[in-house]
Amino acid sequence: MKVVRVQYTVRPGYVATNQQNIAAIVSELKTLKHSGIKYTTWLLPDGKTFMHFDQFESEAAHLVLQSLAAFKKFAADLEASQLEVEPRLELLSLVASTEDYF
Repeated sequence: MKVVRVQYTVRPGYVATNQQNIAAIVSELKTLKHSGIKYTTWLLPDGKTFMHFDQFESEAAHLVLQSLAAFKKFAADLEASQLEVEPRLELLSLVASTEDYF
């Protein structure tokens, strides 16, 4: 299992676009119905900091996410958006959970 947490801050004028791009990723993932990908994104209380918390059954599943057209658009648009705070990526290790994972 691979667990990824990414956090970054966008400029206020980019929040809605980022939300639309994230919704497109979710839509594409729902169509794909890949059982090895759990993709979630949260908006922090400041209204412009996003946190992605994703779980993958394997590195191959992570590559599936990164290969999606919607994900590629999201990444390209985000890179061009002049972020306030650059993305910070962390790989997490599960210690315990009430949920069953892969």
